[in-house]
Amino acid sequence: MRAHRARSFGKVLVLAAVAMGLVGISAWAQPIKLTVTSRAVRGGVNTQLVQWLEDVVFPAFVAAMRAQGKDVQVEFIQFGGTDEALKQQYALDLSVGRGADILGFDGFWIPEFVEAGLVKPLERVAGPAVWDWEGWEFIPLGMREILGYRGEVYGIAHGTDVRVIFYRRDLFEQAGILQPKVGIHEWQPRSWEELLDTARLIKERLPGVIPLQINAGTDMGEATTMQGWFMVLLGTGIHMYDFDAEKWYGQHPGILEALRFYKTVYIDEKLGDARMQLLPGARARTFEGFRDGKIAMLVEGDWFWRSVIAPGSEWAVPNREEVVGWAKMPANQPGAGYRGQDFVTISGGTGFILNPNTPHPEEAWALVSFAFSKEMQLEFQRIQPRIRCRVDVPVLGDPAMTAMAEALLPLTTVRPMFPGYPKISYEAQLMTERVVAGLMTPEEAMVAYKEALQAIVGAGNVLIVP
Repeated sequence: MRAHRARSFGKVLVLAAVAMGLVGISAWAQPIKLTVTSRAVRGGVNTQLVQWLEDVVFPAFVAAMRAQGKDVQVEFIQFGGTDEALKQQYALDLSVGRGADILGFDGFWIPEFVEAGLVKPLERVAGPAVWDWEGWEFIPLGMREILGYRGEVYGIAHGTDVRVIFYRRDLFEQAGILQPKVGIHEWQPRSWEELLDTARLIKERLPGVIPLQINAGTDMGEATTMQGWFMVLLGTGIHMYDFDAEKWYGQHPGILEALRFYKTVYIDEKLGDARMQLLPGARARTFEGFRDGKIAMLVEGDWFWRSVIAPGSEWAVPNREEVVGWAKMPANQPGAGYRGQDFVTISGGTGFILNPNTPHPEEAWALVSFAFSKEMQLEFQRIQPRIRCRVDVPVLGDPAMTAMAEALLPLTTVRPMFPGYPKISYEAQLMTERVVAGLMTPEEAMVAYKEALQAIVGAGNVLIVP
């Protein structure tokens, strides 16, 4: 009897163990669902990002996880609104502990979100094991700073970018600026006056074509600051911020020069379309105008080349390589640009961060690090060649991107990564809008800008240079 009881008890233990094991397996076998979002829509904005993630990264990652015994599903949540709308959505989601597990993020948002307590460094979300990843060896400190703040790393950038003047070769040929028969295939202005002279020639010879569009106004958000204001202001020899004095420029002859350039383009000589800059959807209107051959010159980031007008995009330009050229943005005068340069540009970058509220931080980091592996980054290069964050991933198959990187990375600078920057950036956009709309003179707009800066960061942090 005693032996029978022992055998029965043993069976119970075995069954219990089996049952516990089954429960454990059942719990373990529950699929983990990761969500990723970014400003990207298949067939629309950033379509190449969607293509890379959904067609390449996600299937390979799911298979890799399955090989490790993990059932992981991944969904990309497309967002087709503006950058500003996405930023607002993130702020709302993160403030209530929601949002996708992995977020497509612009680097200059990081300080503001950090100070608001809405995002956390990678290490605090996924643990110190993030530093065991092999990829860090190939990502320079400068690239890590794109999604970093005060020495902490919050995510990984896709890469960086530069800004140039894109122009329509076909329109330039019609205007007699390019003359292939005599060997003039490319164009490069050496000063603002040469740039404006080209615009004047197009206005005279090609009625109905907008000669030069340079971003202005608040509707374009940060695109005005980066592709517009910075590209002009740097040509006067100053930055928005004096990194030595650790103060913001509120009044300076360079600010006036830059605003007068805008006034020349949009008010005095009507070389650009001011109304287009001020209407809702301004940036999309410029993309459409360039695609349709109604804008001859447009100052934009290299993203414009590799995404906006790339094959398959909403604003794709047929035979892009033949029709579209690019030139460096000149300083006001040779040698008068920022750091004494003849030409100027500025760089930023976007990438992915982990949502600090994700219930699956380990798997979310696994997906991000997998996406930024050399193998996956090379796959991305085949879809969208660009300057990547990893130095062991070269730009492949796009001579234009390679040439832009070689010519402009030595000349570039970055935005001031401080919490007050987004508000100051908006004030810069508003300053251009006031001039382009004819609401203020350059002098009046600069005074309003200076006062706004003083209200944001305090008068002691604003430089006044008569």
